[in-house]
Amino acid sequence: MKTHIDNAALKELRQGFSGEILLPEDAGYDEARKLFNAMIDRRPAIIAQCAEVQDVVGAVTFGRRLEMEIAVRGGGHGVAGKALTEGGLVIDLRRMNGVSVDPDARTATVAGGATMSHLDRATQPHDLATTGGRVSTTGVGGFTLGGGDGWLARKFGLACDNLLAAELVTADGNVVRASERENPDLFWALHGGGGNFGVATSLTFRLHELAGVTALLLLWSPAKAPEVLRVYRDYLETAPDEVGGGALYITAPPEDFVPGHLVDHLAFVILVAYAGPEAEARDVAAPLLALGHEGEMIAEMPYADLQCMLDDPPGYRNYWSAEYLKAFPDEAIERFCERAGDMIVPSPSQHVLFPQGGAVAKGPTDVPISWRHAPWVVHPFGLWENPADDERGRQWTRRLREDLRPWASGNVYLNFIGDEGRERVIAGFGQENYQRLARIKAQYDPQNLFHLNHNIAPA
Repeated sequence: MKTHIDNAALKELRQGFSGEILLPEDAGYDEARKLFNAMIDRRPAIIAQCAEVQDVVGAVTFGRRLEMEIAVRGGGHGVAGKALTEGGLVIDLRRMNGVSVDPDARTATVAGGATMSHLDRATQPHDLATTGGRVSTTGVGGFTLGGGDGWLARKFGLACDNLLAAELVTADGNVVRASERENPDLFWALHGGGGNFGVATSLTFRLHELAGVTALLLLWSPAKAPEVLRVYRDYLETAPDEVGGGALYITAPPEDFVPGHLVDHLAFVILVAYAGPEAEARDVAAPLLALGHEGEMIAEMPYADLQCMLDDPPGYRNYWSAEYLKAFPDEAIERFCERAGDMIVPSPSQHVLFPQGGAVAKGPTDVPISWRHAPWVVHPFGLWENPADDERGRQWTRRLREDLRPWASGNVYLNFIGDEGRERVIAGFGQENYQRLARIKAQYDPQNLFHLNHNIAPA
């Protein structure tokens, strides 16, 4: 890939460009290239901060003509840092963050650079929502195109299950629309296939009635975790679909509801994110509330506020992975709890177990997602400040996966992992789905222009 910028081509790109073009010497360049994962430090030759679809068309055409490596940035949350390229072109969509809600049709159309916060704040006044990520700063585009698992997934399905249409700028600079009726093969590929097929400039979603949610955050000392987790596992087998959430170890924050002996120490947490009012939530969660927790925060709130509750602080070094489980027996619980002792504490790291089931398991099977029927997912989510902790953080993540491998399905949600090799990418889709995706990739991006992602090689 070339890194030299042709001045005549750059002048042509600037003409009619509504956003802003940033070069390394420009003010704002260093801020614009920061990603959520502070481990990533790359210097693109040019950052095209697009303000409209034609800016994206111009940037794609420019990058292809100059044979530059192209990265596409939405939220910039991906742990592997694929939203940035060394010496290439970044197509930055963050200025394209508008959301249009049709409350009568119960749909929302979202520009390609919007975050979950933009979407949730727009739908909240109408008492409507759709499945989003578990933090407000996640980009809607990358989240959805990778599948999209979140607090509401057991009730409303994955984000891609609620995708009605998408608009993309493809590798040849064309603007293409995909839905069940328009380019249906491409629409199928966008249900998990990620950013392999073009730059998503617009996504339209189905919305659901949701006046509010209730968060129940229950804390215990780590010694109580195995006992509590066994009850939680059994509880989820019959819990209604309205129950989202997870079980996790965290560094307990200095909040009023946290006992003093847990502050800045490892704590075990059950989070119930209930799609409904507090009275219902307390009744449904009664088996968990009876377990003698040491601290609690229980509150009914707008869904958009729940989305902000566990926002990950920027500026930390990140390493994540995941393992999907076919079962979670007592031995697996013991291994999960023991490995929490390897976490970096204090830090914002999370040693997480998420339940699936509900609408996730009941959702459409004819989509390129291999992991939706696993009842559990283990998600070590590492964040720390000191580069000296990098190897320790990676080893904790890898060892947790290894500990739980006897019960693993072999499938994986690619939004939860970084660069883990081609076989893991295939495992995210399944072999047959991968082959079909590769044929669709060859139709829309035969030269693999969009390869900075969990890449599908053109057939």
